[in-house]
Amino acid sequence: MRALDRYLDLKGATREVKPTYHFMMKCLLYSRMETGLVSNKDYYDEDVNVYIAHLLNSFIDPAYVQRASRYLSKFDTEVFRRLADSEDSRLKYTIYKTNADFLLVSLGIFNNASAVDPQHPAKPATAHRRLFHPSEEAYVGRGKTYYRFAYTYSQQIHNPQAAITEVLEKLSVGFEKYLRVLAHMRGEYFDLMDRLTRGEVYHLERSIDEAKKRNDVRDLQDRFLDLFIEWKRSGDEKTKAKIERLVTEIQALDPSFAFEFPAESAETKEAC
Repeated sequence: MRALDRYLDLKGATREVKPTYHFMMKCLLYSRMETGLVSNKDYYDEDVNVYIAHLLNSFIDPAYVQRASRYLSKFDTEVFRRLADSEDSRLKYTIYKTNADFLLVSLGIFNNASAVDPQHPAKPATAHRRLFHPSEEAYVGRGKTYYRFAYTYSQQIHNPQAAITEVLEKLSVGFEKYLRVLAHMRGEYFDLMDRLTRGEVYHLERSIDEAKKRNDVRDLQDRFLDLFIEWKRSGDEKTKAKIERLVTEIQALDPSFAFEFPAESAETKEAC
């Protein structure tokens, strides 16, 4: 078993390393109980739990996401255009199922429907873009429809009574319910934060830069005081030159900083 397929439960009674699938299933089942959307409440759907846990576990593997990306399309028109001239039921099944899976995870776990297309990351939403950008309800409708199409083509390539066929039908019917469970997982067990906007990132970076600048100025001022005390004691010209260079560095970061060497007294001049 690969390292990325294992996890250690820090709250567990033992230090036993377990498959990451167990972690996904544990979080999923707790989330179902905590949201009141328990398994088998409306119909038998423990098989859906197994499917979703395996799906979430697949996203740990970058190779899976890379393989799936060739079947993903951001818009309905792209999906239908790819399938318009195809008679291959397996290809249709794969495309519909893959897009539905990514919509389920993108909306439920990442709260970002644009993540359905890893090749085209989300851009800041301008007023013009928002006007034509699908609503969350539209994305939910797409997810339900894609699972319904995947279910239909699954019947053609699998036994109609196959477990995967039944699961796809249940995912289509209960899409919103499973989104609510995954949204709970996102906040309670995955601790994923909402994506920062560009403006928030800018202000965050600026505040970090300002804090760093203040620390740099404070460090330079400490060095300045040490050198000034040394120069007052020794009168060394090399130390004086270091102070002058240091004053220039401090003023570059803090223009309000001012310093002039004290004028030499008459006694000092006579002594020289």
